[in-house]
This record gives sequence, C-alpha cells and structure tokens, in this order.
Amino acid sequence: MARMYASKRGKSGSSKPFMTEAPEWSNKDAKEIESLILQYFKDGMSTAQIGTILRDKHAVPNVRLVLGKRIGAVLSENDESGTYPEDLMNLMRQAVAIIEHLTTNSRDLHNKRSLELTEAKIRRLGNYYKAEGRLDSDWRYKRDQLRLIVE
Repeated sequence: MARMYASKRGKSGSSKPFMTEAPEWSNKDAKEIESLILQYFKDGMSTAQIGTILRDKHAVPNVRLVLGKRIGAVLSENDESGTYPEDLMNLMRQAVAIIEHLTTNSRDLHNKRSLELTEAKIRRLGNYYKAEGRLDSDWRYKRDQLRLIVE
C-alpha cells in the first residue's frame, strides 16, 4: 500500500505472532498489572511507554492477553484518561512544535506543508472521534486555541 502524502510505497514490517493467551513465562497477575498501569500513568507516562515498561521490566509481553483489554481501556475504567484521546493530543503537540518553529523560520516552506498535513490529520481524527462520541459534537480544530489545549 502506498503512503498517503508521498508517492512511495511503505516499508513492510513484521507482524506479531497470533496468540490467544499469554505465554507461560509471563506475569499473569491481573490486579498487579492494573495497579502498575495506574501507577505509571500517574507518574506521567503515555500508554505506549507503559506498555514498553511492562514488557521490559515486568515480563508482560501483551497486556491485552492477560487482562482482556487494552491499557487505554484500563485507564478509562478508572477515570484516569485525559479529555482528548492520546493520538489526537500527540498530533496537537506536533502541530504546536511546528508552529513555534515557523514563528522564527517563516520562510521554511517544507514545514509549512508539514503543518498543513498535520492539521489535516487532526481534523480527520477529530471527525472520527466526534462520530465515536469521544469528543463533543461541536468540537472544532482552531490553530489559535491549540496552545491552550496542549498545555
């Protein structure tokens, strides 16, 4: 499959092996894993960072196989998730960084294009989350209010 904004094909990557249950050597204590997830989230880590730490330090190769749900679902059940989904917030942070760069480098055409593409991704993802009900139906992306949302 080709890339969305480049006329190139993507790199093929390996896929995870199909598994229905956690391996024998893994940590299968569900309560301990949930408490670790909540502790690491309170320490300011993202779900991807939490998953990496659980894999590397606590012998949990896949949280979903042990708990039956994703890390984000565990956080939302405990009312620890933020007001915006994590992937949308990451795109917003990226847009803020590009905007800050463009304030000092106003003639940087490549990053102007990069900002346009990032904002298009934010709008598309916002439409998806509005349809899913995870964002308010009157939510709109506004560049001038972006810095307030991210901070």
